[in-house]
Amino acid sequence: MLNLVFAGRLLMLVVMTHVIDYSVPGPLTRLDGINPAVLQDVGRTPEEICTPAHGLVIQPTAAQALGLAPERFAENQIRPVAELIRALLSLDSSPLRVPREPERRVVGTCRHFAVLSCALLRHGGIASRVRCGFATYFQPGQGLDHWITEYWNDDEVRWVRVDSEIFGQSVLTHPENLSAAEFLSGGEAWNAYRRGAIDASTFGVYGTENWGPGEIRGNAVKDLAALNKVETLPWDEWGRMTQAYNGETGADYDELLDGLATVCAGDDPAQVAALYARDEFRVPSNLIR
Repeated sequence: MLNLVFAGRLLMLVVMTHVIDYSVPGPLTRLDGINPAVLQDVGRTPEEICTPAHGLVIQPTAAQALGLAPERFAENQIRPVAELIRALLSLDSSPLRVPREPERRVVGTCRHFAVLSCALLRHGGIASRVRCGFATYFQPGQGLDHWITEYWNDDEVRWVRVDSEIFGQSVLTHPENLSAAEFLSGGEAWNAYRRGAIDASTFGVYGTENWGPGEIRGNAVKDLAALNKVETLPWDEWGRMTQAYNGETGADYDELLDGLATVCAGDDPAQVAALYARDEFRVPSNLIR
C-alpha cells in the first residue's frame, strides 16, 4: 500500500512538473476570439513585435491628466490579453500595428504593456514571458516596482529583457535589451537583499508608502507565477502574501523565499513548476480570469 501511495504522489509530481512551453499562450495570454486580421503584420523580429504595445496602452496617471471618463479606468483591472484587446478595439478598430492617440489607448499599468507584448510574441511562436520585479532606470538610487517582457534569443542562447512601455522615450537608449543591473526580477532582488547588496528601503512602488522587504517578497512570488505563465495584476494578493507585505511571516517564510529565488535563478522549468504547485505560491482560480 505504501508503494502505491508513493507511486501516486510521484505521478502527481510528474504531472505538476511538466515542461513549461513559453512559445504558446498561458491562460491570460490566449488570443481566442480575436479577429486574425487585427493581429497581422505586427512585426517579424521580437523588437518589432514588442513595438506596438507602447502605442496601445496608457498609464492611469496620464489618462487622468487627459480627463478620460471615470469608467475607462476599469480597464486597468483587466487580466486576460484577449479582453484587453477587445477593450482597445472598442475604442479604435484598427489593427494592433497602428498606434492610437492617447485617449484611444486602453488604460493599464506596466504589467499591461508587458503582458500584451508577451502575448504577441507567443502568438508569433517566439518563446517569451513576463517578469515582475524592479527597474533601476526610472529614479536614481531606487528600484521601482515594474513588469517587463523577455524573449529567448537562440543565436545568443539567452533571455533578452525588453521594456516595451518606454520604446520611443528617452528613459533608456536600449529598452529592447535591458542589462542585468537595470532590471531585477523579484527573486533576483530578494537574493540581493539577503546578501546585503541592496537597501530594501529603496525598493518599492513609486508614489506610495509601499517600500521595503515586503515589496520584494511580494514581487518574488508574483514573478514565480509569471514564470508559470500566470501574469497576475500588480496588486493581486494570495497565499501568505498579505502577511509578507506586513512583515508578519517570519524567518521560515524568508527561508522559503530563499529557495524560491534559487529555483527561479536556476530556470529549470520542472523545478519552477513544482515550486509553483505549493499552496502558498499557486495563484487561485479567481485571479486567473
